Amino acid sequence: MIVCITEKPSVAKDIATILGASVKRDGYYEGNGYKVTWTFGHLCTLKEPADYTDLWKRWSLGALPMIPPKFGIKLLGQDSIVRQFNVIKSLIGEADEVINCGDAGQEGELIQRWVMQKAECNKPVKRLWISSLTDESIREGFNSLRPQNDFNNLYYAGLSRAIGDWILGMNATRLYSLKYSSAGNVLSIGRVQTPTLALIVQRHHEVVNFVPKDFWELKTLYRDVTFNVVSGRYETEADATVALSQIDGFPMTITDVSEKKGKEAPPRLFDLTTLQVECNKRWGWTAEDTLRLIQSLYEKKVTTYPRVDTTYLSDDIYPKVPGILGQMTPYANLTAPILANKLPKSKKVFDNSKVTDHHAIIPTGQLPSSLVGDERKLYHLIALRFIAAFYPDCVFSATTVLGDVNGVKFKATGKVIVEPGWRNVYTDSTDKPTDEENENKILPQFIIGETGPHKPSLLKKTTQPPKYYTEGTLLRAMEAAGKTVDDDELREAMKENGIGRPSTRAAIIETLFKRRYIYRERKNIMASQAGIDLIATINEELLKSAKLTGLWENKLRRIERGEYSPSAFIDELKTLIRDIVMNVLNDNSLRRINVEPENKPEKKPQKKRASSPRITKLEQIICPKCGKGHILKGKTAYGCSEFKAGCDLRLPFTEYSSELTPGKLSALIKKKFNG
Repeated sequence: MIVCITEKPSVAKDIATILGASVKRDGYYEGNGYKVTWTFGHLCTLKEPADYTDLWKRWSLGALPMIPPKFGIKLLGQDSIVRQFNVIKSLIGEADEVINCGDAGQEGELIQRWVMQKAECNKPVKRLWISSLTDESIREGFNSLRPQNDFNNLYYAGLSRAIGDWILGMNATRLYSLKYSSAGNVLSIGRVQTPTLALIVQRHHEVVNFVPKDFWELKTLYRDVTFNVVSGRYETEADATVALSQIDGFPMTITDVSEKKGKEAPPRLFDLTTLQVECNKRWGWTAEDTLRLIQSLYEKKVTTYPRVDTTYLSDDIYPKVPGILGQMTPYANLTAPILANKLPKSKKVFDNSKVTDHHAIIPTGQLPSSLVGDERKLYHLIALRFIAAFYPDCVFSATTVLGDVNGVKFKATGKVIVEPGWRNVYTDSTDKPTDEENENKILPQFIIGETGPHKPSLLKKTTQPPKYYTEGTLLRAMEAAGKTVDDDELREAMKENGIGRPSTRAAIIETLFKRRYIYRERKNIMASQAGIDLIATINEELLKSAKLTGLWENKLRRIERGEYSPSAFIDELKTLIRDIVMNVLNDNSLRRINVEPENKPEKKPQKKRASSPRITKLEQIICPKCGKGHILKGKTAYGCSEFKAGCDLRLPFTEYSSELTPGKLSALIKKKFNG
């Protein structure tokens, strides 16, 4: 018998259907030689400090740093988790082989490995590795199962990340809370959250300390076209006035007209961060909103695995693309021109060297007929980006016109679309990529040597402070370790040193909101006074530097590739926390950080509900399955009075004690069947 362990019940159901495990049991599906069970995400976690020694139960500066000789895991304490874990452990004990069907990523690997370790699995284990949940993808995955050991480095990277976060988070949080906070006030410190907060605080200081400066721009209007002075802006009004007087009353002479054809490639496919940024720009969605929606699209089988950090497809996807495009029937008018010819294979789309675990987010080809609202909007965004990737480049003609007025040089530029190419996909203005330039002006025809009158103007302007981060721009800054990078290729190269993972950045931002270190002001993310004070208090650059934290992330990625030792990474963090503890303990300042209490909305007075009649007899409990009968007590289980009519409700005494009062049994039934 083969046991398959998935990450959630819905995925288990999909896999069970493909494998022929059609019989639903308590905590698993069974059939055709398979038993398909599931976790609920994380069933296990690293042990708490108090689990190692009584000395760490109480928060004390003298107990720091806390570094266990060996890290251990434990089962989370919820009843539902314990019950499901016991099911998994029992199934593993009966199995001849186990298949790890967790999400195909670092976190998914960690979740499944910990569960199997806790269950003391000593059976052969294989790995299902798929990028979508379509029936075809699942079948292909089971036809090409891989040994679990092929993914050991992925697990070591996830484990190193978890242990590193524990070492820094547990120790630094206790250290700073005990040293700098008021009684009962916890100062949360994290390997990724603190450098992210530092980015926001830094931007706050840049805005607050910004000193505006006036400057002047000289322009002139010739034949209804605005020409800008080539020498740039003037720092003083006196210089600007002199320049204006130099051209006033003199004619404009056209000295050069040049035309250059250029090409604009289609926008890159989406990775998770790019998608979150785009949705934040378009609709103001938070990173968490977008992650939740794209995860739902993945589980509904209409898009591929979302927690990815690449904008490329692997070469093996190329032969599948025509089939995917052909199945996207709602977009047939857009796909028809591509499918009429051989599909182009651009290096900007297909590149094995840029793909590790998973490729970019694309449609699966499955019809999105059940999607409504925001899910439909998101799918449409991904679908158009995918289709556009196979359209020709947009060809444009760029014109530059140079002019001279009494020795002062001027320039005007314009751009004309010659062949729209991929822009034909975005005929609706609401669909166009948000970073698209404003419509470029079309210039009239100019002739070298022509001359005529013009209307000069002097515009006074003021330098503007940097913009506060939005959730979109913050994600970009995290991706590039604090640097603002617009170039796609450069940004791709810098991902190795980004802080956090695409899959975790949204949660990190939400954590900072929950800790009240940051808050929203419209779309802007602002640092609270507590957040500002915390960053000011932390002297250790490694705790708050995006650049240095990015280097840690680089090491984790190298662990994943087998290029760096997990033990070296952990030892580095152990040394770091020892140094941090020593430095903080030697700080004799009397600094204190206060976190404002959360402003909870006033509770509205609730209408009194009519009390339900007290359950004192089994006959009063309506069957939750058929809704017609009532509960009966048998020899080994509770059942339904309508069993002769076909109701198969069965609540065994192993789960529902025969000693339960009718009231308690009713409560348990409601919890199980009504959530």
